Amino acid sequence: MNTPNKLTVLRMILVPFFLALLMINQIPHRFLFALLVFAAASFTDMLDGHLARKNNQVTTFGKFLDPLADKILVLSAMICFIELGYASSVAVVIIIAREFMVTSLRLVAVSSNGRVIAASWIGKLKTVIQMLSVISILMLCTVDQFVPLPAWLEIGAVSHTLMWISAVITIISGVDYIWKNWDTVSETR
Repeated sequence: MNTPNKLTVLRMILVPFFLALLMINQIPHRFLFALLVFAAASFTDMLDGHLARKNNQVTTFGKFLDPLADKILVLSAMICFIELGYASSVAVVIIIAREFMVTSLRLVAVSSNGRVIAASWIGKLKTVIQMLSVISILMLCTVDQFVPLPAWLEIGAVSHTLMWISAVITIISGVDYIWKNWDTVSETR
């Protein structure tokens, strides 16, 4: 297994640690530690892609595993945010539905004609926006643990707004994938 794929696997391994830090109330400064783990995991996403392209180590395995690792990391955070009151379940369901749709499209493409559908620029933008939204929410929660935020800066309102922005870009990205790969969709009918 090459280094980029090892970084992708590391990102998946970090998810349970992130979830424990985020959800166990008894951990002192839990939001700070959750933020650090999530930020490190997010950094591996950028780093593995950079290394794979730079060292000519792009693999089919990596093309499938990298987006899956991103989905597991980001969706885990968003589902926890529902429980914490920081995300609308409707926004998160929209995001999950798009992820299932694109993953299904990728599986159909590879099984029907051997074509691997790599992430598009808008798909990558979607991932960046989602990760930055999660990081922003975790930063607000971290600051609030140390210094109470001003009344006008309500974490719930900011986080719900960021989750809906993520949902909108996720929808746009999903439509883009279907549009660009309509031939795969129409072949399956």
